[in-house]
Amino acid sequence: MAQALNRALRDALAADPDVHLLGEDIGTLGGVFRVTDGLAAEFGPERCADTPLAEAGILGAATGMAMYGLRPVVEMQFDAFGYPAFEQLVSHVAKMRNRTRGALPLPLTVRVPYGGGIGGVEHHGDSSEAYYMATPGLHVVTPATVADAYGLLRQAIATDDPVVFLEPKRLYWSRDDTVELPATVEPFGRAVLRREGADATLVTYGPAVPVCLAAADAAREAGWDLGVLDLRTLVPFDDATVCAEVRRTGRAVVVHEASGFAGPGAEIAARVTERCFHHLAAPVLRVTGHDIPYPPPMLERHHLPDVDRVLSAVARLQWEDQV
Repeated sequence: MAQALNRALRDALAADPDVHLLGEDIGTLGGVFRVTDGLAAEFGPERCADTPLAEAGILGAATGMAMYGLRPVVEMQFDAFGYPAFEQLVSHVAKMRNRTRGALPLPLTVRVPYGGGIGGVEHHGDSSEAYYMATPGLHVVTPATVADAYGLLRQAIATDDPVVFLEPKRLYWSRDDTVELPATVEPFGRAVLRREGADATLVTYGPAVPVCLAAADAAREAGWDLGVLDLRTLVPFDDATVCAEVRRTGRAVVVHEASGFAGPGAEIAARVTERCFHHLAAPVLRVTGHDIPYPPPMLERHHLPDVDRVLSAVARLQWEDQV
């Protein structure tokens, strides 16, 4: 996946001279996760620029660049490092098109490595997607496959509206040798069914997709046929595909790493319940990270959703149906 993201950035830089990359250590080092490796040498430090350790300044500069017609791509080195820039994002980036009555869109992409699974210490392992989802004016995108990493990032850079592009850290080293780049994928706002199932639908995204696929495999032993629906874009949200799948199976479990209280799953469960109530055989359940600050590395495995927790939720769905 890291190589696919690198290729997407390289192709975007080559295709459009208005594309510029900004971030901490993205030039000479190639980024902490080497996603920008070799791009400064190929395109020069003016278009792949190392910045000071000042996230608010990075995003503020990128906002001005976008206002003047450039297409900046900002890297927040880690998920929690992006919080100092949050005021810029909420007060200016997300509101500029509305503030100018559509006259001034902001073609700006903010890349955020996010989530757990790498044993990161404090400020290196947050799942911050709910903050961005709750901010009107932002697209929020998160790939779970190599092909989507390439295709969705190219779409993000090409769009005229700001995009928060959430990259699952634990999937940077995932492989798919069947993918040939450049890859064409479904556009923004389209969820994709990664696995068909008849008994229940696992609604998920980003780093939880492989967990749900593994849970669907394990569920066969219990005689359950589970579908796995990858949202891909959290904003805009694909109500049509999600509701069609849930209506077909009658049961749904939302799975994500972010905390459960006021997390993305709360909104997803509410939308599904409102639109699919008469088709549901059981309540919509959630499997999430715990409602705690992100734990130290040695406790991470207890915090993140795993196959057993997903299957436990599916078992509750079956039980509810029999009550």
